Amino acid sequence: MPLRSLLFVPVLRERFVEKAATSGADAIILDLEDSIAAAEKAPARAAAPEVLQRVAAQHPQVFIRVNGLDTGLLEQDLHAAVAPGLAGISLPKANGPETVRQVDAYLTLLERVRGLPSGYVRLLLWIESAKGVMAVEQSLAASPRVLGACFGAEDYTADLGIVRSEGMEEVAWARTRMAVACHAAGVLALDTPAAEFRDLAKPRAEAAFARSIGYRGKHCIHPDQVAVCNDVFGLSDAEAAWANGVVAAYEAGERAGLGAVALDGAMVDRPVYLRALRLLGR
Repeated sequence: MPLRSLLFVPVLRERFVEKAATSGADAIILDLEDSIAAAEKAPARAAAPEVLQRVAAQHPQVFIRVNGLDTGLLEQDLHAAVAPGLAGISLPKANGPETVRQVDAYLTLLERVRGLPSGYVRLLLWIESAKGVMAVEQSLAASPRVLGACFGAEDYTADLGIVRSEGMEEVAWARTRMAVACHAAGVLALDTPAAEFRDLAKPRAEAAFARSIGYRGKHCIHPDQVAVCNDVFGLSDAEAAWANGVVAAYEAGERAGLGAVALDGAMVDRPVYLRALRLLGR
């Protein structure tokens, strides 16, 4: 299933939990990390199993974002999270393959104890530090559970001690590197959330640029951002018409023994044909 939009829902915000399944998001991420204050971590963890079952009964893709390995809370969070209906774990601070392998081992044990199939729980890795960016290829290869990786601009810039800018130039290199690494590994590249949720022009522009460099979806911090992400990362009627035209023209030319054909005044060769197939495959 697509992951064009992934909506964060704080586990303890009942009003948000109730609306999550009808938000239109491709995935719901029940959050135990950034949106939960330190004093509320234990109550949120205790509530997570019941909230997961309630939301998963209405939505096919529900993830839980746990606290990072360095917090001392990860093991307890995983113990509360792993259950039937969980699509996967959203793992913060995936700074290297050692972290991914350790979490994989925890999940393997919990799956065995709880009678779940091996590999049932998938992983979305948050790449949000200098170490994480430099080790992204190794982290993506560290476990077959890895479904995708998420770029975290806020934590990344905090780690480097740099200021966020309107144009996001300061994260352009890391953001692009991660997208390329994800494609090389055959997993999804998922973009950082936009802070703005009243003026949706900024989230739309961010999503459009992210898609242009290889991202397949974007995180949302507000339900109003969901439709924007679904639209930007979805397949438009114009794109579908172009791709279907390219496929039909190229395959007709191939049957005629041609390696390239003309379509609407442009050359269509095999790379263009493959790009059209991948576009339709979304």
